[in-house]
Amino acid sequence: MLTADKRDDHGGSAWLRHFAVYLEPRVLAVLFLGFSSGLPLALTGATLAAWLTDVDIDLTIIGFFALVGTPYGFKFLWAPVIDRLPLPLMSRVFGRRRGWLLTVQMLLGAAIITMALIDPAQSPWLIAGLAVAVSFLSASQDIVIDAFRIESLDDRQQGAGAAMIIGGYRIAMLVSGAGALILAEFYGWSLSYLAMAALLGVGVVTVLVSHEPDDQAEREAEDSRRRQEFSHLVGQAPSLARNVGQWLYSAVVAPFLEFLTRPGAIAILLFVLLYKFGDALAGTMTTPFILKIGFTKAELAEIAKVYGFAATMIGVFIGGYLIRALGILKSLWICGILQAISNLMFAVQAWYGDDAMVLIATISFENLAGGMGTAAFVAYLSSLCNVAYTATQYALLTSFMAAGRTFMSSPAGWLVEHVNWAGAWVWLVGTPPPEDVALQVNWIGFFVLTTVAALPGLAMLAWLMRKKLGPTDDAVTFAENPR
Repeated sequence: MLTADKRDDHGGSAWLRHFAVYLEPRVLAVLFLGFSSGLPLALTGATLAAWLTDVDIDLTIIGFFALVGTPYGFKFLWAPVIDRLPLPLMSRVFGRRRGWLLTVQMLLGAAIITMALIDPAQSPWLIAGLAVAVSFLSASQDIVIDAFRIESLDDRQQGAGAAMIIGGYRIAMLVSGAGALILAEFYGWSLSYLAMAALLGVGVVTVLVSHEPDDQAEREAEDSRRRQEFSHLVGQAPSLARNVGQWLYSAVVAPFLEFLTRPGAIAILLFVLLYKFGDALAGTMTTPFILKIGFTKAELAEIAKVYGFAATMIGVFIGGYLIRALGILKSLWICGILQAISNLMFAVQAWYGDDAMVLIATISFENLAGGMGTAAFVAYLSSLCNVAYTATQYALLTSFMAAGRTFMSSPAGWLVEHVNWAGAWVWLVGTPPPEDVALQVNWIGFFVLTTVAALPGLAMLAWLMRKKLGPTDDAVTFAENPR
């Protein structure tokens, strides 16, 4: 009995020590920076669309407002400038990362305040221009926050950091989505947007009380190597041209060259493209599916808001725990399997139709698996970045992931409507589908297909693990090293 008690205490202490990483100051700072990162997104997306609708802006114009989010997909284009250029005064006072963060956050707050003071019914295109500015500054803030997070945390903290950045981001999206709508309902849109601008102060205070990441030695060593490399390439050249060329080479060319010359770089990029493909394909049609099988918008919002948000938050922290306990690659494997299974839950939902209890289970499981998978994937992408080029390489990887996922998931609606899923049912089962589920067969077939679409990503992961390409799983279990 005494021995068993000791084992229980030891195991309990191990659990506490593993979760204690979330309370470390540098990891807690990531939670608040994640909040600052996620806050502007809805203000130029769904919340802005609700404001425009409320003041009777033409639906065609509202549709074009979707384009204001374009900067998020192309942030890698200006990431080298943020990554390499110090700001004359701010960087000298606060450091390179903190100087950029404070500057961008102040400009972002000013842009949102200006939006709050404009009447979109009178000046819709001015609001559109300001929304583009907010998107650009928000994407720029993301560049610096991601670099700050990766450079501030050690290997032991990266999994918790990935969970914290996603957790803060999700909380902010709830605040700037549902929270902003509630404020607008009772106090008007201007005060709602002013309140959101004030909440950016969370990020400002976090930057002020945080320490600048210390990566100067690695960066200077890499810069020196790249300058010599460039000099060998161009030989003799005028001093000004050589200096400009060296900067462009080390800031713009070197981050991509360094990544693409690694062993297995193309295979890693293919994995980045495919890992979330099945999840994205299903996600594109999730809302139309739920509405078309009989649920109301209010039911969808209530279930997604309560159960979906809670499950996502639990998922991201479980994902962070798995990374610390098992390592990144094993965590990706577990989370990838759960993501694939979660797509099958929608096929089960299609069979049962508008059953609220089944929808609660489906949404909860899908968000839990999605949160876990996102936490593991963010940690994986972070681990791929060379500390000398953190901002540029992370911006490249996330832009590549987002763009690929967007283009590859775009045929989802066509797959539902035009593939002969009833014929596939007959081929598999041998008889036509039952009459009471005939209308659901298209959805069942589609979500089974999205599960299959998750398999190439898992196959690439297995290949990368076998070839030992990318980060290694050097984390250990609690029993081996309870720390």
